[in-house]
Amino acid sequence: MPASAGFDAWRADLAAATLRDVDFETMSGIPLEPAYGPAGEVADGSPGADWPGQFPYTRGPYASMYRSKLWTMRMFAGFGTAEDTNLRFRDLLAAGGDGLSVAYDLPTLMGRDSDDPMCEGEVGKCGVAVDTLADTEDLFDGIDLGKTTTSMTINSPAPMCFAMYVAAAEAAGTERRLLGGTLQNDMLKEYQAQKEYIFPPRQSMRLVTDVIRYCAAEMPRFHPVSVSGYHIREAGSTAAHELAFTLANGFAYVEAAQAAGLAVDAFAPRLSFFFNAHIDFFEEIAKYRAARRIWARWLRDRYGATDPRSMTLRFHTQTAGVSLTAQQPELNIVRTAIEALAGVLGGTQSLHTNSMDEVLALPTEKAARIALRTQQVIASETGVANVADPLGGSWFVESLTDELEAQAEAVFAHLDALGSGSMLDGVVAGIESNWFQGEIADAAYRFQRQVSSDRMVIVGVNGFTGGNEDSLLPTLAIGPEVEQAQRKRLSEVKLARSDTAVAEALARLAADADHAERNLMPAIFEAVRAYATVGEMINTLAGVFGRWSEIAVI
Repeated sequence: MPASAGFDAWRADLAAATLRDVDFETMSGIPLEPAYGPAGEVADGSPGADWPGQFPYTRGPYASMYRSKLWTMRMFAGFGTAEDTNLRFRDLLAAGGDGLSVAYDLPTLMGRDSDDPMCEGEVGKCGVAVDTLADTEDLFDGIDLGKTTTSMTINSPAPMCFAMYVAAAEAAGTERRLLGGTLQNDMLKEYQAQKEYIFPPRQSMRLVTDVIRYCAAEMPRFHPVSVSGYHIREAGSTAAHELAFTLANGFAYVEAAQAAGLAVDAFAPRLSFFFNAHIDFFEEIAKYRAARRIWARWLRDRYGATDPRSMTLRFHTQTAGVSLTAQQPELNIVRTAIEALAGVLGGTQSLHTNSMDEVLALPTEKAARIALRTQQVIASETGVANVADPLGGSWFVESLTDELEAQAEAVFAHLDALGSGSMLDGVVAGIESNWFQGEIADAAYRFQRQVSSDRMVIVGVNGFTGGNEDSLLPTLAIGPEVEQAQRKRLSEVKLARSDTAVAEALARLAADADHAERNLMPAIFEAVRAYATVGEMINTLAGVFGRWSEIAVI
């Protein structure tokens, strides 16, 4: 195919996009092309090997990128009761946010109810407490879920919280096929980094696959898995490890779905990713570019995808929580802005910007608004959204992209060998042998040694500490009355529901779990609509699946 044919295809993709109603030019009035390549390529139609929106998508998943649509400003929020978080959601939407992202509290993340004695003192503290469908109905009260996409950061109880979301939307009049958003539902990284696991890995993979199958059949606009590198990086990994472990997990989900009988092009277009935006600016940009290139090649060459959407990696970004400091917390606004800019220049599809006070407590309303405004300044004032992949062709960025790809491929080769040619088996074996955990721990140790020896300076921590004495900020406090209110709410729901319906639904769930070929989502929906609690459903499945305990390898 002549070079101009590829260029013409790219131009056709660009022409098909609806462009934003802005002038694509610099502040001095210099007109801007949609994308740039080596000298003369835009002008004479002789492109290189790679343009935005063209395989292998190094330069972006879409030809037009932000010229047609800005990234979704999806702010992560959740605290206290569902009613409390509903008010914060409304504030964020009123301030210009265009997507919701639910943060659940620790008891919910661990599959425990608010009245569980193990949860005392934790209810509503690090996110919103959700025990039953009634809480989810309160959480989204008055919000049109057919027009607002929703992300849910939940893993072990993901099928239950997802079913509650769908049931609440349908009760409010929105058909499930119209719902758009993302369920994190990424269990593999829980064993590797975040540790919010409940069931053994193989049983958890069954639940993930059941959700994938359900969404492929019922919810074409919803992403059933967000393969997450964010928590791997927050646990202390390097950028290369974040890249490699995340994509390896993604390949494992592909293999699991294929083993369940799904054709790759039936589900892969709805897989999404979630990456960290850390403080090493250029390395982060290169990481995102390498991720797209690797995913495209592996999906086509190893897994047989033919639909370009299957090969197109799309991802959400959140700025790094571990880069924030309690010392001089106002400087976190600067850190967040730099990290957010890296995410944008790397081609993210949605973005959450951390608030300056998150290292101290849950964000105040003012801090959350500043974080959102940071994205709006980048989008509206800097001009970086007017050209796709503006750093493409930089010798430095291209070299970093190639090096990160090479390091990731070395990890894939190790896992492939570990699984005797199966990435799924290799990843599970790496979890069971603590290989992932050891790699992350070693990286975290090396980083801390650099800080402790002053080879790496963190402003306010081991350098430039003047002003640390004036580091106090007003913070959001979650008092004991929140836990009392949530337990009272749960008690009322239990009194009002039919105990017989709950018992029958849980019995069906246990019976279906005992048959590996059955999709568990219909039984979960039945239990959710009977107002069974998250804890009741989790305990029912644990009675069949067992519970996982990590074995330390010394």
